[in-house]
Amino acid sequence: MADSTFSTQAENAIQLSLNVLQDTALAHLSFADLLDHFEIDSTVNWILEGDFQRTALQFPDELLHVSVRIFRALKAKIGEKELYVLADTSYGSCCVDEVAAQHVDANAVVHYGHACMSQTSRLPVKYVFGKKPIVIPHCVHQLASVFASGNHDDRPTIVLKSDVSYAHASAQVAEQLRQASGLEGHTIIHEAICTNPSRTLLETSVGPSSAPSSEEAPTSDAAPPVVILYVGPESVTLTNLLMINSTCTIYSYSPISRTARLESPQANRILMKRYATVQKARDSDVFGILVGTLGVASYLPLISHLRSILTNAKKKFYTVSVGKLNPAKLANFMEIDCWILVACPEGSLVDNSKDFFKPIVTPYELHLALAKEGQGWTGKYILDFEKVLSAITSEGVSEDQPGDGSDHEDEDRPHFSLVTGKYRQAKKYGDEELAASENGTPGAVVLRNKDGSLISNSAAAMYLQNERTYKGLETRTGQDEPGVLEQGRSGIAWTYGEADEPC
Repeated sequence: MADSTFSTQAENAIQLSLNVLQDTALAHLSFADLLDHFEIDSTVNWILEGDFQRTALQFPDELLHVSVRIFRALKAKIGEKELYVLADTSYGSCCVDEVAAQHVDANAVVHYGHACMSQTSRLPVKYVFGKKPIVIPHCVHQLASVFASGNHDDRPTIVLKSDVSYAHASAQVAEQLRQASGLEGHTIIHEAICTNPSRTLLETSVGPSSAPSSEEAPTSDAAPPVVILYVGPESVTLTNLLMINSTCTIYSYSPISRTARLESPQANRILMKRYATVQKARDSDVFGILVGTLGVASYLPLISHLRSILTNAKKKFYTVSVGKLNPAKLANFMEIDCWILVACPEGSLVDNSKDFFKPIVTPYELHLALAKEGQGWTGKYILDFEKVLSAITSEGVSEDQPGDGSDHEDEDRPHFSLVTGKYRQAKKYGDEELAASENGTPGAVVLRNKDGSLISNSAAAMYLQNERTYKGLETRTGQDEPGVLEQGRSGIAWTYGEADEPC
């Protein structure tokens, strides 16, 4: 029997049902509550003030059941201006799908639901997070209690961060925390929603210019200790927060379970898993640059930079775009040893322990994998594109790193693999071989022989030639009799049965 991962019945493509966790309470909102929860009036004002003639409304799967009500509420107030509902996003639903919006020639996008807040590059965007319920006094009491249970020798600065769906209540939570028992005298900074939550640690309501970076704040000797209080459920946002600020003490409160807990110890476990993935990338020779976004600003310079440093490291690489990731898609490229996912911060971390056959790393993890021996990992972790570009340029791996004779001798030496426990000799691909597969420029030419097969000095071609064979596409001129022409069936294809007679 064929593996269900790679083989499914044809009718499943039409009859497939998806289990989406819908918020059933939203479907029963009154019209007045709908206007408030999804900020209908402010959205209408934004569209009219911007004079956007064609606006795309982007919904995640869990909000599609209320998309029609939102569409009608907006349409009743904007007159002749056009609205389009976007669903089934090209990549992650947390990112603004500018590609789908351009398919309908939209002038602007209204993004609903959870968002990674990555900076866009093409269209103006309005974010509507919704207003999930939270009991503010209970939240304040739980956060104050769990903070008091910790051992804080100094008087740390407290930074209050929240999931975007609870941003509507974060100002009230901050105000009541300042008055809570045990927190008197502490500096409590209420973080306003910034362009990209993964970029900075202290993003105060004054503005980002007054906030130190996430790398500078915890490590500076003069900086006071920092404790982060996070309001929101367990999610990718919380995981990113733990990794980026691994040197800080972090407490979280989940409005869903109504419990608070210390999160900091989880950061070490997460970072160790990622460090194991970095070691697998270090042992890889053929890489695939996996395009996971077309809307986040700076993604093209980052891809270009990755190509340059891979070429400098004499690694074979290919650029691939497959839309939303799943194991079956990536399994079609078995010649790839390791994938580099270029995606938004919340879409970059893929659990390599589940289903996927080859490791998937972030651009910063590739930087760590290709760093020279002796340059240890300090525990700092970066997901923001601009900071990754800066780190790659300044911390050891440069696209224009000439090196001297000793450097080349070190490169030719075998290195010890922490994955296999043995010494291994890395493959080095020359300039001609790299140019044959992809020389770092769009539209690179792949040479073929007279019979149409790939030239043998391509790593992918050699793998296909030695490991795979295809049957069924051979030219069989004069060997097969032509079939008899018959009248076909009519109607909807998926309703056909075995007993159906041709029409």
